[in-house]
Amino acid sequence: MFEVIEELKREILVLLMAAMPISELRGAIPLGISLGLSPIHSTIISIIGNMAIVPVLLKTLNPVMIFMEKTYFFSKFIGWVKRRTLKRTRATIKKYSLLGLFILVAIPIPTTGAWTGCIAATLLKLDYKNALIVILSGVLTAGLIVSTISYQIFG
Repeated sequence: MFEVIEELKREILVLLMAAMPISELRGAIPLGISLGLSPIHSTIISIIGNMAIVPVLLKTLNPVMIFMEKTYFFSKFIGWVKRRTLKRTRATIKKYSLLGLFILVAIPIPTTGAWTGCIAATLLKLDYKNALIVILSGVLTAGLIVSTISYQIFG
């Protein structure tokens, strides 16, 4: 019984790590492997965790950012996030359209991923359905890349 609870705790930890904005898959897959999950198990849980947040973000980011921009406490931070995201993504996404968004999400380097892709798609007012499909495809690709690298390091 305790083994099942311990396994579930590890899986939930990996799932939550994958849904977080900075770590995402890049942190969750190695974490899962280091906690004793198999590379495939860790990858699947991480991809699910990272994908689960995407529809929510695409639907809620715009109203949340508009609301937070009106507050004294968050207005500067939201302005900074918008400027930074647009500066880093606008040229690529405008040049390559949805392929640019896919590349932004799929290449597992710091400050890229599902969260940045969702912010960019929201700020650039991309179609929800197209952005969702492209970001989920990018998450899957990033998961496979990070899994391969993690397996080489931990395996």
